Amino acid sequence: MQRVLQTFAAFLLLGAAAFATVFGTVRGIVHDPQHRPVPGSEIVLKAKSSDYTQKTQTDANGEFHFDAVPLGEYTVTVTDASFAGQEQSVTVLSGTAPILHFELHIATQNQSVTVSAEAPPGQTESATPTTLVDRAEIQQTPGASKTNSDAMITDYVPGSYVTHDQLHVRGGHQVSWLIDGVPIPNTNIASNLGPQIDPKDIDTLEAQRGSYTADYGDRTYGVFNVAPRTGFERNNEGELVLSAGNFYQTDDQINFGSHTNKLAYYVSANGNRTDLGLQTPTAAVIHDAANGYGGFGSVIYNLDSKDQLRFVGQIRRDYYQVPFDPNDPSLPVTTPPQFLKDANQETDTIATFSWVHTFSPGLLLTVSPFYHYNRANYESSPDDIPSSATQNRASYYEGGQATLAWIKDRSNFRGGLLGFGEQNDELFALVYNDGSKPPLEPTPVSSTGSLIAAYAEEQFRATSWLTLSAGVRQTHFSGGVVENATDPRFSVSARVPKINWVFRAFYGDLYQAPPLSTISGPLLEFITDVQQLGFIPLHGERDEEHQYGVTIPIKGWTIDADNFLTRARNYFDHNNFNNSDIFFPITIQGARISGWELTLRSPHIWNRAQVYVTYSNQVALGFGDINGGLTDFSFGDGFSPLDHDQLNTLHVGGLVNLPWHSYASTDVYYGSGFANGTPPPSHLQGHTTFDMTLSKDFGERFTVSVSGTNVTNRRLLLDNSFTFGGTHWNDPRQIYAQIRYHFHF
Repeated sequence: MQRVLQTFAAFLLLGAAAFATVFGTVRGIVHDPQHRPVPGSEIVLKAKSSDYTQKTQTDANGEFHFDAVPLGEYTVTVTDASFAGQEQSVTVLSGTAPILHFELHIATQNQSVTVSAEAPPGQTESATPTTLVDRAEIQQTPGASKTNSDAMITDYVPGSYVTHDQLHVRGGHQVSWLIDGVPIPNTNIASNLGPQIDPKDIDTLEAQRGSYTADYGDRTYGVFNVAPRTGFERNNEGELVLSAGNFYQTDDQINFGSHTNKLAYYVSANGNRTDLGLQTPTAAVIHDAANGYGGFGSVIYNLDSKDQLRFVGQIRRDYYQVPFDPNDPSLPVTTPPQFLKDANQETDTIATFSWVHTFSPGLLLTVSPFYHYNRANYESSPDDIPSSATQNRASYYEGGQATLAWIKDRSNFRGGLLGFGEQNDELFALVYNDGSKPPLEPTPVSSTGSLIAAYAEEQFRATSWLTLSAGVRQTHFSGGVVENATDPRFSVSARVPKINWVFRAFYGDLYQAPPLSTISGPLLEFITDVQQLGFIPLHGERDEEHQYGVTIPIKGWTIDADNFLTRARNYFDHNNFNNSDIFFPITIQGARISGWELTLRSPHIWNRAQVYVTYSNQVALGFGDINGGLTDFSFGDGFSPLDHDQLNTLHVGGLVNLPWHSYASTDVYYGSGFANGTPPPSHLQGHTTFDMTLSKDFGERFTVSVSGTNVTNRRLLLDNSFTFGGTHWNDPRQIYAQIRYHFHF
């Protein structure tokens, strides 16, 4: 513990560092028809979904510069007494610095402001394939706003899906969550359910998949950067959300927010319950209730034009009954029939604080201490037969980061450090009530570790159409093992003039620090003497990624396609202990995950409709034996599909605005089938679901919607790997109604 605190304190004293950011920079040039600069023009940048606004004027060279712009979609308006005004849309991704060009013309008698077409894709200078999902899309997508729903990701991010109750992206569990650009560290694998942040508290979700710059972390399979709701979309306003549906479900929230020129705040409280929590091992829904509650808050305070303070906090608690199959042949026959009562309880607390300081146009420093507490307790009924399992874990993370970004002329440079300490407390117990083996008495295991990472990244705009990027990330991890990793990363993006197609390519190495989970003392003796197993300390996963792709804008439509290959050593997975519900992280000798992805997003069609398509074709293969964790599992010779391998994943959906202030939205999902744990065949059967929402506004205060997921109620075995109660069927049809009441205070 002392070593961890010393590491944390030393880091904070450094005062300059980085891991990632939620900000971008918007730059521009204003000139007249003869390409002479226009100084003194008023420039206004405004968020499309809130009142967030920045203002400035062009300098003597006709240039303007906005720093610390949170990710999202904006309009930039130029006004000048001598010319007709102009407005352009721009999409800001984290760490990017798009440049806008305004050519002003002499105003005619009736001309005021010329509005450009819809925003071009943000994917113009970054080689990282990125998806933005905003607050409106989360609210309108069927099922996406539920507290424990991953639909905001799975519907819009290709290669993402939920199987055995866990989110997977590109064939892996390990994803990074950030809030306000600040990391939420969690080195554990597959021990928590649902998204890290309640979707109702998200303003914009930035989802990155591969090709990460050096300032982003190394959880290879996905990075989810959340720009939270801040209160800029409110003016002394609140909202009450109430819902009710089958399975006695409800998912409710009350939130408040407001802002002035210096202060913005947003707070919420939520609660939910249902009789359909986890995926069930059969078509029957037995012992599957879930409930939870939590609170969220964010505050932004502008000290002056150069300094901003930001705070984000969240507390949530979730409880899941673990469903079971009463006809499971592995369960003994008892009179009366046995009713298992396993349960999983989760608690999560997050606190981040950021100081954002602008030294000069283009030079920005963000310093952010953070704290994260995460607990997951799995407990069985003490009388369960054949065994009763207990696995309680609590993890504490304390750390800090700071981000130094310098943007000047053609250069976009970022560099710094990240550091955090971790304490992990676990308790294991396993009682064989059938007398087949001696019990494992309650055994506590504690461990500590720390991670420090340094990076440098340069994004150089060689020409107006060519951007070159190079970076390196150095990571030092100290825990059950001590490891160092040096990870270079290179990328290039090239925009074809006039047609604005953007081609990109990436090569890079990545390192994922291992979980602190370990086995020692009585637990190790039990495993080696009674179970005849062994435990090898976990080492970090090391990945090599190749990726290339293209973004094609056509009349407001955006087509994005990419191809990727990830080669992994010490691939992270998890395995249960002796057919119990105690799970340990493991590493597999190697994995090879490859595929190609396609995304299609439409503009507003006739001002009434938008459609999207996401498609992934991928192969996730593992090879070799377990080389970390419990050593009772092997793929044998050659490559074999990982249990979450699915060849084809497709989502097609959209929204249509209907008369009388109403809309209809839908999502159709097709999966070709996950890997079969008992082949042949190699994969389970394909599956299709249809989701839909109908919504209507009643004046300015009330909105009523009715949603259905898996409307056709097609049921089948989705996955036959053993987690949380056994195998997994897809969820049955759910129908629920929601009322939103908007009020002022």
